[in-house]
Amino acid sequence: MKELKEHLNFNLSFIKKNEINELSNRYDVLLIHESILKDKNAQRSLNEISSNKILISKLKDFKNFKFDEKLNIPVNINELNKKVVELSARKKFSSNSSIEIKDYILDKNEKKLKKNNSFVIVTEKEIHLIELLFIKKDFLKKKFILETVWKYASDADTHTVETHIYRLRKKIIDEFKDKNFIINSKEGYKI
Repeated sequence: MKELKEHLNFNLSFIKKNEINELSNRYDVLLIHESILKDKNAQRSLNEISSNKILISKLKDFKNFKFDEKLNIPVNINELNKKVVELSARKKFSSNSSIEIKDYILDKNEKKLKKNNSFVIVTEKEIHLIELLFIKKDFLKKKFILETVWKYASDADTHTVETHIYRLRKKIIDEFKDKNFIINSKEGYKI
């Protein structure tokens, strides 16, 4: 593989078997040769890592190893490039599409706010509102929310923010019985 580095469309790093536990989820995609899976501890450690995994193997199956794609030995360099780029893009898309907020997952692609096995459908504006309140961490004034989410002029007199927050809170209370998802005070709103 080292000789092929210049032909690859991705950065290639090599790790030793004793470094697997230090991997955490540093890489989008791991290329795993079948030989490393003979070590049950290495196999267990790799299964715990959420990176996408491409198994490079002559063998048909590894029953106890979870992988996303398999490439047969000898490996076709074009196919390898394609798989790594595709899995990397899929991981980036997935990580950008969902946000953990308190005990919830905001899935921007499905337009759902999820908790356990329940969910509520959220609108595009509600997604922007939730994201803004989550990212900023501090209480946000109605004026700032209007300017940021709705692009309204700062002097606009409207109840848009209050109306949207009321409807969003109602959905959350009805489905999850959570009255404290969005908090408001004299200082503004926050999650």
